[in-house]
Amino acid sequence: MALVYTEEHEMLREAAKGFLQEKSPVTEFRSLRDNQDPLGFSRKLWQEMAEMGWAGILIEEQYGGLDFGFTGAALILEEMGRTLCASPFLSSSVIAATALRFGSEETKANWLSKIASGEAVIALALEEGVKHDPVATSMTAEKSGNGYRLNGSKSYVFDGMAADGFLVLARSSGEAGQADGLSLFMVDSKVSGLSSTATKLLDSRNYAALVFDNVEVSGGDLIGSVGAGLTMLEPALNAGRIGLAAEMLGCSDQCFESTTEYLKERKQFGQIIGSFQGLQHRSAHLYSELELVRSAVIKAGQDFEKNPEHSGMIASLAKAKSGEVGILAANEAVQMLGGIGMTDELDAGLYMKRIRAAQELLGDYAFHANRFAKWRGF
Repeated sequence: MALVYTEEHEMLREAAKGFLQEKSPVTEFRSLRDNQDPLGFSRKLWQEMAEMGWAGILIEEQYGGLDFGFTGAALILEEMGRTLCASPFLSSSVIAATALRFGSEETKANWLSKIASGEAVIALALEEGVKHDPVATSMTAEKSGNGYRLNGSKSYVFDGMAADGFLVLARSSGEAGQADGLSLFMVDSKVSGLSSTATKLLDSRNYAALVFDNVEVSGGDLIGSVGAGLTMLEPALNAGRIGLAAEMLGCSDQCFESTTEYLKERKQFGQIIGSFQGLQHRSAHLYSELELVRSAVIKAGQDFEKNPEHSGMIASLAKAKSGEVGILAANEAVQMLGGIGMTDELDAGLYMKRIRAAQELLGDYAFHANRFAKWRGF
């Protein structure tokens, strides 16, 4: 399949670009950051996105969604990256919406329609350490009557302070480090025994640390089969990884465009600095790298739409490459802008912080390079 977008996709991109530049420019993100907004995003803006159908872009029509396809979702995330738009789109409308496809009919009917309407935000409670490592999960899920009792803690739950429910990976058997024995549960945020505290990272987004103290869940809250939680979660993780790759592409592309405009205007020694060959070489190299990322993101989206369960290798490629190039783009922006690039007056530092955080979420470069190498037989 050609690595290009359809006419429908381009129309969606233009609509998203116009909406986000008007409703959620970088100045809006600055306002949320400076006011230390506890949620890190605007509820009003999120509701407007839901009314446009974005919240249900991956949800089937029978639950109130558009079922437009993953390539469209990735395009929205790319445009969000350009304006640093903070929203629960990735956590709720991409990751949770994908994972809940494996839930019971009751679970899907209860939660998917709420996600699509913007009524509910669902966050993924996965990590327990400082690095992404699902198989290291030690949080326990002990059988209790017809349900389970959850005990343990989760860290770096993005959009966790705004969540109405959590997708929780817990160990129903085996030991930490084993892929088998993990089960996935849908947990209401109001359940007894669950507590949360806010965690602020350098990108000024909404993260939470959760503690589960004898939290009771029913058998109906189980997503998929007992002990096969990681298998059930893998498509959702891949969706999140590709989504983060798309967002970082938007961040990186905006860094490149802003820096290029600066190079065309800034004078040094009586000359436009964009005429200096050294800067031209660096800009050309970054442009080429961004085009590689764009191809990887498009291919990853296409493969995910064909077969979500077998999109892991290309998802890892897109996530690793976008993180590597994102850091390059942010560093080059700061350096080419000179001393002012290090100040809060310009946006370059904000993009750098978001890229640094995003490339860590759901696996950094080393994690995905290792996964890709294993798939390739190394």
